[in-house]
Formats: sequence, structure tokens, C-alpha cells
Amino acid sequence: MASSNTYRLSCSVPGHEMDVRGLASTSFPEGAFVSVSRDRTGRVWVPNMGPNRSFTEMHCMHGHTNFVSCVCIIAPNETYPRGLIATGGNDNNICVFSLDRPDPLYILKGHKNTVCTLSAGKFGTLLSGSWDTTAKVWLNDKCMMSLQGHTAAVWAVKILPEQGLMLTGSADKSIKLWKAGRCEKTYTGHEDCVRGLAVVNNTEFFSCSNDASIRRWHVDGECLQVYYGHTNYIYSISVFPNGQDFISTGEDRSIRIWKNGECAQTIRLPAQSVWCCCILDNGDIVVGASDGIIRVFTESDERIASAEDIKAFENELSQSTIDAKTGDLGDIKMEELPGREHLNEPGTRDGQTRLIKDGEMVQAYQWSVSDSHWVKIGDVVGSSGATQQTSGRVLFEGKEYDFVFTIDVNEGGPSMKLPYNVADDPWLTAHNFLEKNDLNPMFLDQVANFIIENTKGNTVGRTETGHSDPFTGSGRYVPASAGGSSASGADPFTGSGRYIPGSGPSTVAPAGVADPFTGGSAYSSNALQSTSAPTNIYFPKTDPVKFEQANATQILAKLKELNRGAPNEQKLSDDGIQKLEKLLSTVSNLNAAEKPTTEEIEILWKTAHWPEDIVFPVLDILRLAVRHPVVNEQFYSDKDGVQFCNHLLNLMGPQGKPANQMLVLRTLCNSFAGQWGQTLLMSMRETVMSQAMQLRTVNNKNIHVALATLVLNYAGCLHKVADLEGKAQCLSMVSTILEVVQDKEAVFRLLVALGTTIGNDGTARDLAQSLGVKSQINKYSTVTDPAKLGECCKLVLNQL
Repeated sequence: MASSNTYRLSCSVPGHEMDVRGLASTSFPEGAFVSVSRDRTGRVWVPNMGPNRSFTEMHCMHGHTNFVSCVCIIAPNETYPRGLIATGGNDNNICVFSLDRPDPLYILKGHKNTVCTLSAGKFGTLLSGSWDTTAKVWLNDKCMMSLQGHTAAVWAVKILPEQGLMLTGSADKSIKLWKAGRCEKTYTGHEDCVRGLAVVNNTEFFSCSNDASIRRWHVDGECLQVYYGHTNYIYSISVFPNGQDFISTGEDRSIRIWKNGECAQTIRLPAQSVWCCCILDNGDIVVGASDGIIRVFTESDERIASAEDIKAFENELSQSTIDAKTGDLGDIKMEELPGREHLNEPGTRDGQTRLIKDGEMVQAYQWSVSDSHWVKIGDVVGSSGATQQTSGRVLFEGKEYDFVFTIDVNEGGPSMKLPYNVADDPWLTAHNFLEKNDLNPMFLDQVANFIIENTKGNTVGRTETGHSDPFTGSGRYVPASAGGSSASGADPFTGSGRYIPGSGPSTVAPAGVADPFTGGSAYSSNALQSTSAPTNIYFPKTDPVKFEQANATQILAKLKELNRGAPNEQKLSDDGIQKLEKLLSTVSNLNAAEKPTTEEIEILWKTAHWPEDIVFPVLDILRLAVRHPVVNEQFYSDKDGVQFCNHLLNLMGPQGKPANQMLVLRTLCNSFAGQWGQTLLMSMRETVMSQAMQLRTVNNKNIHVALATLVLNYAGCLHKVADLEGKAQCLSMVSTILEVVQDKEAVFRLLVALGTTIGNDGTARDLAQSLGVKSQINKYSTVTDPAKLGECCKLVLNQL
């Protein structure tokens, strides 16, 4: 197929009544694309088979109640073999359409402000960004998690193709990398709002910004290259299949084609704002602009527009006006400009701009290499001296508005800003302004009428000024392992003693096959060898896994020793120690008829507030005690439960003592044994799990085992209920912890938690796949020591 290596007009596609704000190429129909507009519609365009080389509207979609700002394609699956179309709008909603009906299949609600960017990933995952400063991860019609960390509007999002990595770009000038719902890295370098992102490959991406620059990044944080060429805001960027060349569009009325790191071609459009672009499978470029027209450009000689159409495009371009403040026209001094004779000299590069004086007019021409002549791109109006609002839009609090009024309520007092878009309801805007600034509602009529009076004659999308919607360790004291190691060591806090928190005789495993959680190294899979495939004895695990091993004699000896150094007001009397000794005896045997007394429980509560250097033997008693129903209810009742839980979380802080951190985690795990503890911990799930996650980087295998067990117990509770947000948090924790843990027991428990979470829940399974969990756990499928690890891994992989 013949190619000129220069992009030229292929066709202009009218149809939308207002600005075209988003474009996406589709896999079906072949060669088609989708557009969305301020006119509140989305449209599917298919290529004509005839000689006119244009596109025909195949499908029109309605569902938004305000501007439609972005679009992406959700890949085909068994249910929807032709894929789905997702659109986001100023009504704060995301509509998901099929090609079979004009109305949405379903609407995703959750954002609190404009949804301005969308990206689709594997297994039906959808990532959205909004002015509400958040990005959200959706799976089918459910919100799985919210990504919070930006301080201004999220204008760009992208899902990287592997490992479940996600990118967000914001008006706070930063880009963030997310893994399993957690921010892993923040990229800084742009000097203004980040407006667009584009994926190059698994490890690299592009960003574009209001600072008129494009940057190429490596996911490790290195900025590989910065590209300059645009002279105003850059709104969108798309990458060619070769992963090297790309296109960009912006407020300087241009689309620019970048090859080998250089701007190889600039194409001007007869519209101020070139909002969006996409690349079709055949290499053609589609752009959408503020004039409501979609234009397609091609390198192929066979798809170039007719001479008449090209002439009409050039005439339209020549009749447009250029505000000198918006572009690369420099500081214009009319008296120094040459006349038309300057056009007799050929240009030196494609897209070169020349200004000439024609009478009292200043005209701008652009050199076309393909046609070897100067093409008029418009008449220059205004003067140089650009301001922040070179685009004709006003930026306020990271968002763009048609107007930002300054309101003086009290003479001599501070002025207030009132942002407004011509599509907004002036009365609602006035109400929100008064409420935000704590002003008397009596001003409602006055403010609303002020807005109306000062915006007369401005209509949506057709304002004279181009107004736009705002899219924009064993030798010392160490916590014992879950396997009940009999090793002892010197206490590093006191320099003496042989007490090891959590140590003691192993719990007896059930008959048949040893309990994989408490059997430790005694666990064998021999009982399973008669079958060709591993039998699933591992998940779903819905009963809580507990830490029950203890050596009461050692615990009490350490308690008495440390009591001598306790503050006088907290020191226990001999009678108090005897009561704690009795309590420990009672809770060590849950089948005993005797129950803990209120006085004993109060003493335990008091000593749990010992200084953190000496509190660990008390915590060891506590983690055994909370298994008892009486203690569980007493500590986790509505009255005292939150206070108790917050106290534990304080002891578990990142700067805390490792022994305390481990014992608090074990106490939380054991708390699931009682209904009261389970109920409270479920109600505080987000807080408890978020704070526990801070311990994932602590280099202590026993903490990792306890942390994994906590996740497992939460997964067991969530298995019984339809709480997708909770399951998403579990999956996020599993994925994140797997990145750092080495201990095989911890990994095993995480695998059980994973299997429990995704078992019988297709949506959770799809989310786990999208997070890249499969690639994280594959390496454990061949582990034979312990055998349970490899067996459990294979079972989870089968689920995935």
C-alpha cells in the first residue's frame, strides 16, 4: 500500500452537535471507533465501504444527564463477545453500553464529581478518575476499591497490561502508581496539571500536561525523556503499535505526530481545542475538537480525501482566527512582519509556521511538505502577552470553568470565588456557593440573578470566547513461631529470663490429616497421595485460625519479674497477681466449668496499659483470654470495644516493639473466636487492616505469619457475606503482602485467604486476576517442603 509518510486528511465526520471530548478505537466492528460529546451522546462510527472513504454512524447511545467527557472499550468476553462501551460524564456517573441497545446496560454510581477519564483492563476491570480527587476500580457493576491519595482532580488514568498496576495523573501535578489498591510510587516533574497518560509497554508510559510538555517514564520512577513542541495545554496522547511513535493534541489547535523522539509533523485544525485522539488498527489517526467535527488523517495514498474535500478543509482552516495568546506565534510586532512575498520561499520543515502582513491583517501560514506549498491556517487576532487563561478557560481549584466570578460580600472583607459553567443551574450553583462559604441563604436570589445577568448570551459549546466544560531471630528473646518452637533465649528487653511469648505445647491436630495451621512441621500430605489430584482440605476456611499455644509458668514468671519495675500506680499487688494467675488458668482451658470473674478481667484491662517496654507478658495473657466467650464479650461490647481495639492498634504501631506488634496481631486473630470480637472487628475492618498492613515491611517472620492469619480470618468472615468491598480489601492485602513475605507459613496462610476469598465468587476471582495475583503465586506451585504450600497453591491456581 502506497504511503507518503505524511499524514493528510482522509475525511471529516460531522454528527455531534457540540465538542467531541473522547475517542476510542474498537475491536468490533472492524475499523470502527466510538466518540463522546458535550451533546450528551456517544456514537459508534464504522468505515464506509464505498469510494468516499468516510464513516457512517452505526449506533447512538444516550444515558447521561450532562456532558459526556470520556470513553473506553471493555474487551469482549463470553457474555459480551462484541465488548462493551463505558462512558463517563459531568453527571458523576459511568454508563456501560452494549451495541444492541441505545440505553445503558447499567450505570456505575459512586463518584461525587465529574468522571473525566476511564481505562479498561483485563477480566472486565474498569478504572475511573474524577474531579472528586479519587480513582475507582470497578468490576462489572461493582466498585471494588477506591484509590485515594491525590489532592486535586484525577484527570487521567491507565491500567498497565501486566501485574495489576494502575496509573493516575492529577491536577496536583503528580502521577501515582498503584498496586492492589495501594500507592507504590509517585512521579513528579510536570509543572502543571497532568492531563493524559498512555501506555508504551509493561514498564514504560507517557504523560502529557498543561505545562505543554510530554514525558516518557519508566515505572521505577525515572523520567526517560521530555518532549517539547506544543505551545499550550496538551490534552491527549496515543501511542502507535510500535511503542515508540505517538501523537498528541492540545489547546494550540494542533495534532502533532512524533517519530523517533521528534515532532515529525504538525497538523492545524480550524478549532481552538483539539480535545482527544485515537489510532485505528490501520494506522489512521482520529481526532475530536471543540467544533464538534471528527477528523481522520491517514498516511495511505489510497485513503486520502478527494481534492475537493482537502480544498474545503484548507479553506475552513484559512478562515479561522487565531488568538495570538494561544499559540506559537511569538511576540508579534506587526510593523516588522514581511508581506506575501515571504511565501515565495519554501519552508524548511513540515508544519513550519510563518506570519505575514496583508494590509491591516496578520495571517498565519503552515508549510506542507506533501503539497510543497504554504497553507493558510488562519487570521491572527489579539496581541501577545499570554496569561494563565490562554485557553479561554479559567482554572480554579484544579478544575476548569467558563467563568470564575469574584464576589465581595462585606466591604473590606476577603473576596470569594464563584466558579460557574454555562451548563450549570445558576440557582443550584448559588446555593452551593452560599453553603460552602457559610453565607446567609437570603442571598440566594441575589447571587443567582448575578450569575444570570453576567452570563447572558453565552450558550453551551457555542460561546464567542470558546468557553469549555471543566474536563479537565534464636539466641535472644524473639516471638515464637506458630509451630510452637521449644527454643528459648534471653529477653532483649531485660537481659534475662527464658520466657518466649506464644511458646508452649502444640495443639493436637484432628484425626486423619494434621491441621495444616497448627501441625507445623509434623504436617504430612501422605494421607492425600492416593488421589491423582490434591484434595482441597484448605479452603474455604471459615472458622477462625487461632494462636493457642502457651506456657503459663513462663508467662507468670515474666509477669512477676516485670511487675517489680512497673510504675507504682500500675504495679500489681500480690492479690492482683494471684487473680491474673487464676484468670490465665481459666482461659487456658476453655472447657473448664469455672468462668473468669469481672474483677479478674478488670485487672487484665488495667495491666494491658502498662508501659510498652514491659506489657508483652500481659498481652500474651490477653491473646489467650479473648478466646473465652466471657472475656470476648467484656472487651468487645458496644461500650468498651472500640476503645479496647484502638488501644491494641496503638501498641501495634510501626514504631512499636516487635513483641507487642506480634502479640497484638495474635490477639486480634484470636478475637474472631467470639461473636462480639468478630462483630466489632468486622465493623472496624478498614481501620484494622490498614494499620496492620503497615507491618508488612517489618523483617520478622512471626509478625508476617500473624499478619497473614489476620487476613485469613477476615476472609473467612467475608466468605459468608456479599461484601465485595471487603473482599477487595482482602485481595489487595494478600497481593501486597505477597510482595514482601518470605516465610512459607505466612505464604501458605495468604494462599488459603486467597482461596477463601475467591471461592464461589466469580467477581472476586476476576478482581484477583486483574490484580496479577496469579503471576505472584505461580512459583509456589512446585514447592514440596512443606507439601501443603505447593498443594494449596495448585488448588488456588485452579480456581483462577
